[in-house]
Amino acid sequence: MSHVGGTPVLREPAHQVSPQAIGFWTVSAVIGDGLLVLGALVAWLVVPGAPGWVGLVVLLLAVVAVAHVVLMPRIRFRVHRWEVTDTAVHTREGWIGRQTRIAPISRVQTVDSRQGALQRMFGLASITVTTASAAGPITVDCLDADTARHVVARLTAITATTEDDAT
Repeated sequence: MSHVGGTPVLREPAHQVSPQAIGFWTVSAVIGDGLLVLGALVAWLVVPGAPGWVGLVVLLLAVVAVAHVVLMPRIRFRVHRWEVTDTAVHTREGWIGRQTRIAPISRVQTVDSRQGALQRMFGLASITVTTASAAGPITVDCLDADTARHVVARLTAITATTEDDAT
């Protein structure tokens, strides 16, 4: 946190996610958007007597899907940031809207890591920090797998020395 004119200003978290996240998000979007467009195309071709304008809707859907695949991963990469300090876990995420979360270490209950098959292909992992908060857990997606292991170990060590209970 810094100060501007005596007023505290929240700085952005210090670390970006792995650059491999761009490829991961791109492939994920190609798979999801490709299935959606393919399904719409097949439905349009199979349904007898479908009006011609349905083809235009399928084409528009394909154009939006291409824009999503090209733009979303790069925007997400610029926005997604994270930081773990001795006092808090701080994240920022989103590509259309933005969400910033800060959880005091004293509120951390569990720290989990996750690595799906596609993430493994890109050498990525995600961590989820469950807190005593109604807002739910904090997730840091697309960290380098080694970085994720170090962050989990660090959070475990920090929370073990914290005297407050996370309720």
